[in-house]
Amino acid sequence: MAYATSIRTAPTLIERLVAFKNDLAERHAKNRLYRQTLDELQVLSNRELADLGMNRANLKSIAHEAAYGN
Repeated sequence: MAYATSIRTAPTLIERLVAFKNDLAERHAKNRLYRQTLDELQVLSNRELADLGMNRANLKSIAHEAAYGN
């Protein structure tokens, strides 16, 4: 009778470092998008924001949603 086993090994140090680097790069890219979006929205006048259906009180939440999708 044949048995199939699945042995799951822990990730190596190199794999963990690569995953950490990738996670760090992704978080940096999202933060950069958040800052860029917020900076672009803050340049707009109150009239322009009103035309877009926005106000200054919710610019941070709009930029957060654009960058992080939440």
